[in-house]
Amino acid sequence: MSSASFLVIPQWQGSGSSRAMRLIDGAEAIQGDLPASATHVVAVPPTAGETLGSGVLRFSSLNLVRERAAAELALLAPPVVTIGGDCGVDLASVQHAVAAHPDGTLALVWLDAHGDLNSVSTSPSGAFHGMVLRALLGDGPDGLAATGGARLDPAQLVLAGTRALDDGETEFVAEAGIHIVEPDDFDDPQALVRAVEATGATAVYLHIDLDVLDPAAIDGIGYPEPFGVTPERLCDAIRALRERFELAGAAVTEFAPESPDAAGRDMPVILRVLGALTGPLRSGGARAVAAGGAAAEADSAGVASSSTAGTPRHLSTDTTPPDDAG
Repeated sequence: MSSASFLVIPQWQGSGSSRAMRLIDGAEAIQGDLPASATHVVAVPPTAGETLGSGVLRFSSLNLVRERAAAELALLAPPVVTIGGDCGVDLASVQHAVAAHPDGTLALVWLDAHGDLNSVSTSPSGAFHGMVLRALLGDGPDGLAATGGARLDPAQLVLAGTRALDDGETEFVAEAGIHIVEPDDFDDPQALVRAVEATGATAVYLHIDLDVLDPAAIDGIGYPEPFGVTPERLCDAIRALRERFELAGAAVTEFAPESPDAAGRDMPVILRVLGALTGPLRSGGARAVAAGGAAAEADSAGVASSSTAGTPRHLSTDTTPPDDAG
């Protein structure tokens, strides 16, 4: 049984989608299958929030959620698995993990179809879920940008499963020398291990935007991109990383189901991912958890079975402001 804690943050304010409120439903659907004794919830303001001249839409609410999440993290022993909500939900979680490790010893693996590397000046929409990584690298408004020992170095970042970048993100990746593990590379679970080894890290934080998966595997995502990673390959890679490195924390984000029935159809895949993150690793050989379906993996992690029935291409998912941009 895993000793992980779960931090549920049903934040929607960072999303640029007109259907952002579905992220609340997604976070709550996942919460329903988590062990209650190990689950903590961060209260998210019901209002959109104000920009306050920051260049980030709904900045005031995002900043408040980050502060509340940081307060919860200070009370929890690692590893903590953050459940979203949009991709900004683990801003505080990553900052907390980076600050807790000596310089250069923690790598952030950003498993996401998109780069999330826009800055305030390059973002077409002002939606924060497209700027989270830049904020973690220290480029963002006060209150969101990482500072001091919580600031991530680009050399400690690995983009994984990424296949859709804005032009500005492509330029930044090249300038900063950020390594990308492409979806086809997941055929070898050790490819991601080697990428993290190259950073010199001994610990790893895994951010998982569910759109890293191929759209054929999951429906409840707002920005599907073709030619993604299969659930089997994703789980194999997660377990391979856990076998090699300390898991400092993780997040599962961007689940936005259309209905309770739709959520139920996607939950087996999500529970497999949670099982790979928190379930026991078998000793000997590859030490992988034996395949036995989503329910078996999830149960081994202390998570209930579901209670509900090539090179990244240039494709922006951050092109239009959300409905309440004014």
